[in-house]
Amino acid sequence: MDVLQNQQWLLSLGTFLPMVGVLVMLFIPNRDEAMVKGIAVLTAAATLAVGVYTAAKFDYGHAARLQFFTTNAWIRPIRATYTIGLDGISLPLYLLSMVITLLVMVYSWDHVPAPGNPKAFFILMLVLQTGMAGTFIAQDLILFFVFFELVLLPMYFMIGVWGGDNRQYASLKFFLYTMFGSALMLVAFIALFVVTKNNSATPELASFKFQWFIENGGGVAKNTAIWIFAGMFIGFAVKVPMFPFHTWLPDAHTEAPTQGSVILAAILLKLGTYGFVRIALPFLPQAAVKWAPVIGVLAVIGIIYGALGCLAQTDMKRLIAFSSVAHMGFVMLGISTLTTLGIDAALFGMVAHGLITGMLFFLAGSVKERYHTLQISRLSGMLKQMPRLGWILGFCAMASLGLPGLAGFWGEFPAILSAYSPAAGLSQVLFRTLMVIAAVGTVLAASYLLWLYQRTAFGEPTEEFGGHGSHAHAAGAAANPEHHDDIEDVKIFEWIAWTPLLIAIVVFGVYPQLMFKIFDPAVNQLTAVFRK
Repeated sequence: MDVLQNQQWLLSLGTFLPMVGVLVMLFIPNRDEAMVKGIAVLTAAATLAVGVYTAAKFDYGHAARLQFFTTNAWIRPIRATYTIGLDGISLPLYLLSMVITLLVMVYSWDHVPAPGNPKAFFILMLVLQTGMAGTFIAQDLILFFVFFELVLLPMYFMIGVWGGDNRQYASLKFFLYTMFGSALMLVAFIALFVVTKNNSATPELASFKFQWFIENGGGVAKNTAIWIFAGMFIGFAVKVPMFPFHTWLPDAHTEAPTQGSVILAAILLKLGTYGFVRIALPFLPQAAVKWAPVIGVLAVIGIIYGALGCLAQTDMKRLIAFSSVAHMGFVMLGISTLTTLGIDAALFGMVAHGLITGMLFFLAGSVKERYHTLQISRLSGMLKQMPRLGWILGFCAMASLGLPGLAGFWGEFPAILSAYSPAAGLSQVLFRTLMVIAAVGTVLAASYLLWLYQRTAFGEPTEEFGGHGSHAHAAGAAANPEHHDDIEDVKIFEWIAWTPLLIAIVVFGVYPQLMFKIFDPAVNQLTAVFRK
């Protein structure tokens, strides 16, 4: 314990170190692209090194306890504090944000999207990293809200400046949806503070610290709690995104640059599901029981709707975006059961989805770079033309559909299993029905992922992109000189960026206990109130 107290600075360092890189990069001329990239990658690597050191010092025997905890006065008039800490729920996500940021930086070394200005692009990614890491360590509602919102502007600019043809529409839609949800969430936070303070025998001790709400939230009147939970629900559901708040996601993913899509899928969507687990459930357990059936039903609708949406897509990236709606449905189904198994599965699914869908968006970006299109009907024969890229796509498709032995399986199967025995007070008939429907969703997932893989990887390359043929091919190549026979397979920076993700998908698939044993003690403590 003394060691942890003496190293309270670790979390602040890991969170704000990217901002040091930002300050350094502000003084580097735009034309010195190599220096900008070097500083960005070095900053991300140093941040990950701090994260790895933090994980090494973490006491896994007491993963339910907040570690590296520190609290200081911040905004006294509103009783907001700078309170941070790390437990078994937040540690894997905190580390994942650092890993993804570094790998995206490495990938970006020779994949800076047009228009240029790599300096602004890398600065935005470092600001995003600070917001993501800060959200996972915050232990004060106002601090959480600040970090939660910090990620909004960088992602808005990444989509709006470096996105596709409809980038302005997609970025504005993303911004407005998220701001709408956040506004309701902030109102809910303030209402919860006022109600718990007024109900307390010691109102002078009231603060926005998580611990205050865990101790006092259970005393909020049931009807009041249900309405406050509704505000939190909308704020977090938009971020997940849950059906029917999901419509911003396909547009944002489709128009975002590859790096933006990877960060959005791997980390930003998890801020919503993390908010449910960290804030909504433990603060207002009495309201969580009433809202759980609604969350479960919407989650399963999202699973089926997302899968059917995938089957209707003609664009590879848009298909992967709709698959996120379906996969996050499994995460929310696990959360809705209010059981240790369900929330363990949800947290595992969050990490697994980050690894797998992040990889799929990387692959979509590399396909777009080579073929200058993501229209599935125009892609074919990838296994012959680029065998390594084709095999990696096949591997990630299998992981995404939940093949046993790969990480995706352990996010979906336990979530479905947990619905068989939901927490006390929840309808077993309803949740077992949801379990059956969710299981059908896994079949649909296999359908759209295998369909995508069959269309893009099997067969012969099309004439347009260097397949055999002839005068038609020659005419097409002449008309569009960007398309040439010489399509290069996986390149060195792609290998460096992708290999850790591919290894992690296998390791966590073969030995999921690596992650479950970190989550379980903290989740068990969280769900104790629902077992009474």
